[in-house]
Amino acid sequence: MRPPLSKELWFSDDANVTESLRFKQWNGKERSIFFQPPSFYVNSEDLEKAENGGVAVLTGKKVVHMDVRGNKVRLSDNSEISYEKCLIATGGVPRNLQVIERAGAEVTKRTTLFRKVEDFRALDKVSREVKSITIIGGGFLGSELACALGRRSNESDLEVVQMFPEKGNMGKVLPEYLSNWTTEKVKSEGVGVITEALVKTVTFNNGKVEIKLKDGRLVKTDHIVAAVGLEPSVELAKSAGLEVDADFGGYRVNAELQARSNIWVAGDAACFYDIRLGRRRVEHHDHAVVSGRLAGENMTGANKPYWHQSMFWSDLGPDVGYEAIGIVDSSLPTVGVFAKATAKDTPKAATEQSGTGIRSESETEGTAVSPVASEAPAAPLQQKDEFGKGVIFYLRDKVVVGIILWNVFNRMPIARKIIKDGEEHTDLNEVAKLFNIHED
Repeated sequence: MRPPLSKELWFSDDANVTESLRFKQWNGKERSIFFQPPSFYVNSEDLEKAENGGVAVLTGKKVVHMDVRGNKVRLSDNSEISYEKCLIATGGVPRNLQVIERAGAEVTKRTTLFRKVEDFRALDKVSREVKSITIIGGGFLGSELACALGRRSNESDLEVVQMFPEKGNMGKVLPEYLSNWTTEKVKSEGVGVITEALVKTVTFNNGKVEIKLKDGRLVKTDHIVAAVGLEPSVELAKSAGLEVDADFGGYRVNAELQARSNIWVAGDAACFYDIRLGRRRVEHHDHAVVSGRLAGENMTGANKPYWHQSMFWSDLGPDVGYEAIGIVDSSLPTVGVFAKATAKDTPKAATEQSGTGIRSESETEGTAVSPVASEAPAAPLQQKDEFGKGVIFYLRDKVVVGIILWNVFNRMPIARKIIKDGEEHTDLNEVAKLFNIHED
């Protein structure tokens, strides 16, 4: 799983964490980033002889061509595998900035595009060897890595800088007041934040990478981390005759995640139709898990539509985190209801309560029932500079289409039900009571 690569692994006190890839969750329990141990899998050569079937993983090879009429794929070594049904879960690759791509070999070898285990290992090594790292990107990944590296800088001479085009961290997602608060939080972790930063050129001079911004500002650094989004991997579209969505990217699939009669797509690479929110493509852990499970069920004849509203979460260390669902876009009108946080309103406390550090695992199977609302009066929409915990509603045509739970955990089924119902609400302060945010 990818989430710990930018979260818990960076806070491990194990000197061998880059090799073991085991980490302590915020609740103190230890786990591996791998879903299953090697013993779970069957050798590919023994798969057909396995009495009860099984799962085989073929590594070091890539599918380069799909013959959909012949029901077979060709691998990079020219070997072929036949199939009756096929699931495409190719994910995506990190985007890069064109100015970095054009900057030459010296800049390229000092740039990390963070996505895989190898990237975590490489950046961990770099962070112990260089004097400065600059992160370009103010989204989930960039902000999480900034906080992680910022904390490490408190124990060393490492200088950590984060720059992005928006006015604040998570500026495309959070309303402005909460984006500003998050920016201050990131700064408090030891990160130098440069806002409204549009990169003009990147060069290598006198042993330093020089990042020149369009407004003339110049940043000199030893290493760049480019965290500027994901490009879905759709290289097989041409040979397979599959449609790629022109707006969102990814393979277009129907409600059952089916691209052709015997081909399904799941995860980052799937562009699906959401009956509530329209056509979408989602790049989050919970969506990958749930869409993969559903596609597998449908490949065995379940014929179930994909109605699940996937959630995602982001932690700025063990003390501040949020969970979100639906369309969370800062360009939409928002209403926020906040309350004073307590010691239990942190990612660490949430995982201690649920027993899992991957929070989507604790909420995916939850039932969408409405709890008894808190009788406490609702707080003002914005408490002055104090956003301990709360609920932010995102509206489109007066209907809630997205919800962020800010330091409010294990309430996602409630948020999912609100979006699924698709009703207009005259008083969102009353709706916020469903999340019991005013309880001590």
